[in-house]
Amino acid sequence: MIQWKSNHTGFTEQIVSGPNPTNTVKSIGSNRAVGLQNNVEACPLALSQEDLMFKDTQTASSWIQVDVNCGDDSLVSRTLQVKGSKVNGFDLDLPKVLVVDDHAASRMTAVALLGMEGYDVIEADRGCTVVGLVTQKQPDLILLDVMMPGMDGFEVCQLLKQDEQTRLIPVIFITALNDRRSRIRGIEVGADDFLTKPFDRVELAARVKSLVRQKRLNEDLDHAEQVLFSIAMSIESRDPNTGNHCERLVKLGQVFGEYLNLSRYQIRDLRWGGYLHDIGKVGIPDAVLLKKGQLTPKDWEIMKQHVLIGEKICQPLRSMRGVIPIIRHHHEHWDGSGYPDKLKGDDIPYLAQVFQLIDIYDALTSERPYKKAFTSAEALSMMQEETNAGWRNPKLMQQFAEFILSYKGKGIG
Repeated sequence: MIQWKSNHTGFTEQIVSGPNPTNTVKSIGSNRAVGLQNNVEACPLALSQEDLMFKDTQTASSWIQVDVNCGDDSLVSRTLQVKGSKVNGFDLDLPKVLVVDDHAASRMTAVALLGMEGYDVIEADRGCTVVGLVTQKQPDLILLDVMMPGMDGFEVCQLLKQDEQTRLIPVIFITALNDRRSRIRGIEVGADDFLTKPFDRVELAARVKSLVRQKRLNEDLDHAEQVLFSIAMSIESRDPNTGNHCERLVKLGQVFGEYLNLSRYQIRDLRWGGYLHDIGKVGIPDAVLLKKGQLTPKDWEIMKQHVLIGEKICQPLRSMRGVIPIIRHHHEHWDGSGYPDKLKGDDIPYLAQVFQLIDIYDALTSERPYKKAFTSAEALSMMQEETNAGWRNPKLMQQFAEFILSYKGKGIG
């Protein structure tokens, strides 16, 4: 026999195992009955008799009460551990699920279902406590009721999705059957999925498992991107001559991209290109990278390799597909005299052409040990001379000059 006790007052459940493990004894204080047998009517989330059955030869399981020190009686954490087996395909790192519902019976049913799937379950009965719990417990997924007193599920989800630290946590809304308005509102605030009451164990398990796996993949990708950005910033710090070159390129790329009416993803790639365009310099020897004075022809051949090195570093990440053309081709020339591939005209990727202009402009208007900072007018004049010589896209150069002149006095130019 397996016995489970909840922190909710007066609640005890006994699951009797054996040849016919169908007997469930349950008592709830204050004469509140919650039936978990067939045709459940009192509980919004139905738990069938089959869901409480254990095959007779299966490994013994037990409910483990986890102590949670948060000063909130509404918070309970429970884990169903199955010895000698992987839980839900996530090895021994048990995913955490936060169940938020002001209806106690609904929460307990969801906890039982998720617990039997091997999740570490945390409970909350009020929306206003969720943000603090998420920060403290860092769940892998949130099962969130829509209608709650005070802060409802929509407000909670919107807060979480607007926060950089919690935006990757999937949120599944629990809605009433055919509640179209709630679903539309949920999509607007960033919900990842929906479940209707009552739901069954198989559907719940499938949706939760899928979203938890996706969340962990997204986190791995997010961490990999942050590592690349950190490497890029460390490269900039190696060369004290460049100042805050990358930060200026990010800002300029954002504003010029908007001026050109680029898509959100193109602008994002321009911004990321500001940080990552020279990441390949991590593979350039200091004797060349930090050399004072003119580089020899041999030095230049070594320096040119940084675009190829940078491409190799970023290539494994699919999210960098739009940035890689910027990294590889931001030193190509319109007439084919650039490197590494001597591309001509529109064979040069468009974002690489756009980025090249903001990169050159920032270099010209910034002070370096070997040169003064040119004025905006001087920089545009020099870039126009290079365009006349065949190095730049004439139409794009004209757009860039108009952009700089129109944005002077707004922190640009």
